[in-house]
Order: sequence, then structure tokens, then C-alpha cells
Amino acid sequence: MRFDNVFQLGVKELRGLVRDPMLLVLIVYSFTLAIYAGAKALPETLNRAAIAIVDEDRSPVSSRIDLAFTPPYFSEPHLISQYEMDRRMDAGLDTFALNIPPDFQRDLLARKSPTIQLNIDATRISQAFNGGGYVEQIVSAEVAEFLARTRNAQTAPIELTLRARFNPELKKAWFGAIDEVITSITMLSIILTGAALIREREHGTIEHLLVMPVTPLEIMVSKVWSMGLVVLAASALSIVFVVKGWLAVTIDGSVALFLLGAALQLFATTSMGIFLATVAGSMPQFGLLLMMTLLPLQTLSGSMTPRESMPQFVQDIMLAAPNTHFVMLAQAILFRGAGLEAVWPQLLALAVIGSAFFAIALRRFRTFLA
Repeated sequence: MRFDNVFQLGVKELRGLVRDPMLLVLIVYSFTLAIYAGAKALPETLNRAAIAIVDEDRSPVSSRIDLAFTPPYFSEPHLISQYEMDRRMDAGLDTFALNIPPDFQRDLLARKSPTIQLNIDATRISQAFNGGGYVEQIVSAEVAEFLARTRNAQTAPIELTLRARFNPELKKAWFGAIDEVITSITMLSIILTGAALIREREHGTIEHLLVMPVTPLEIMVSKVWSMGLVVLAASALSIVFVVKGWLAVTIDGSVALFLLGAALQLFATTSMGIFLATVAGSMPQFGLLLMMTLLPLQTLSGSMTPRESMPQFVQDIMLAAPNTHFVMLAQAILFRGAGLEAVWPQLLALAVIGSAFFAIALRRFRTFLA
């Protein structure tokens, strides 16, 4: 293998990428807006949910209920009339509308068990599932304290002191940003290498390469290093400017060690992209194969759901996937500040898996060229 051939072929791949505006837009989007959107949309708990209150009682207990809905779970309640309730919910202005009936406090003191109506906009799925329980707990607590004439200040038999080393405020957006970077690295590396090979076949330039004094190994290595370099550079810039800068996520671990693991991950996933491109006959077929490959890699690798909650045979099978080890490595470094002494097994596993994927893809690529 001549390294000057590999370098020149890699430069050719970079020039072809620059001339493809759609792929450039995909790269920029995946490492900027997609990460921001994934981080901000991740929390499944309530976050400033819009609530309106129809207070027909105007009593001390109804005022307590009005003041109980505070950020960050709810926005400041809007006091509206009963005639405005349906109109505002139809317009999407409120997710929850609480209707406190007249004589509510009087019926409470008379032990008549009055009823409060809660209307929920169920089209806002994540808030509707969790919000009803939150509203019920808040109203029940305020009513119970009003009837007891005192604030509930029970002393627990033990005192539990919590210390969160990473993300002391337990902001779910921090975890979402890191997970989105991991997902983008895997997705883009497969897409770019596969699209580069399919683009050459559709444009007829693959035949030009076959008549040149280059080998299949040189062609494949050039695609691996060029597309891997693009994704690695984009991920490094995203970590610095989007995750740490824009989203203000504190990362105490070594970014250089994370990029080393990302490089080994790219070695495996770019080989996977070439293999899928040799199997697919066109770009639409490659897209379908990509969906069948990415979904298991993302959902079963441990980034969305802990591996410990999966069946044992699924955990054993996914050890053959590079994503599993990359997720373990990335979370250990970026979340817990782990060093090389803690993540070297994952680095070794990525190197072995990447070599196996590269050998399989090279054999398939030679058959494809023949």
C-alpha cells in the first residue's frame, strides 16, 4: 500500500464532500441544532407547563392552590374565567386547566368531599402523562395542610445527604447533549462513507479508479481516513462550542481521550458504512439498510436504556457492536472524568472490533469491485 496514493485519494474524497451541499448541511445540523434540540427536548418531567385556573371560590384555600404552582414544573398560573377555559385550550395556550367550584372551602370544612375539575390537553403527550399526577399531588397536599391548620413538616428518621459528582443540579439536558454527540458520530460516519462509495458508482467514477494503479485496500483506507477525519473534527468542534459553550455543560474528563475513543469508533463505523454501501444497490436501499442498522445500535448500546435492564442474551450479543463499548467509554470519560487506566478495555475492544469490521468490509469491497 502506497501512502501517497491513500493521501491523494483521501483528498479527492474531501473535495467530493465539499461539492455536495446536502451532506455539508447534514454535518452542520447533526453537530449543532440536532444536539441542542436533543438536549432541550430530553426531559420527560414537567418543565414550565402552561396551566390556567378558574377560581370560582375566591377563598383562602383556593388562593393556596393558586400559589402552589410554581416554576420549574409549571409556569405562573393564568387566572381565567370559565368561559375562557375551552377557548384557551383549543388554541393551545394551556396544557392544564383547573376549575375550583364555588363554595369549595365551605364544603371542605363541612367534610362533604367537593370535586375539582382538571382538564388536560392530551395532545401534549409527555406533559399530559406526568402532569395530571403532579397537579393531583399539589392540590391534595395544599388541601390536607389547610385542614390540618399547619404545614406538613414531618422529620424523617434518617437524613440522606446527596452528592452528585457530575451534573450537581441533575439537569437532564446535560446527559442529552452528550448522548446526541455519540449518536451523531455513529450516524454521520456510516452515512458519509456509504454515500461516498454510492456516489462514485452512480457517477461512473469507480471505473476510473479501477484503471488506475491503485489497490482496493488503498481506495478503502482513503475513504475511511477522510470521512473519519471530517466526523472527528466536527465532533471536537461540537464538544467545545456547542456542548461546553452553547449548552454550558461542564465536562471534567479529558476531551483528547474521548476523541481517541471516537477515532477507534470511526474506524469501525466507517468500515460498516462501506460494507452497507456494497450491499445496497442505490442510495434509497442504503437508507433502508441504515435504518435497520442504526436503530439497534442506538437503542441497545446503553445510551438510551441502561444495559443492565436488558435481557442477558441481548447484553452478550451487543458486546460485538462497537457502539456498546463507545457508549461505555464516552460516558465514563465525559460523565465521570475517567482516565486511561479505567477505559483501556473499551479502547482495546474498539480496536479489535474495528479491525474485524475492516477486514470483512475489505473482502466485500474487493468482491464488489471484481
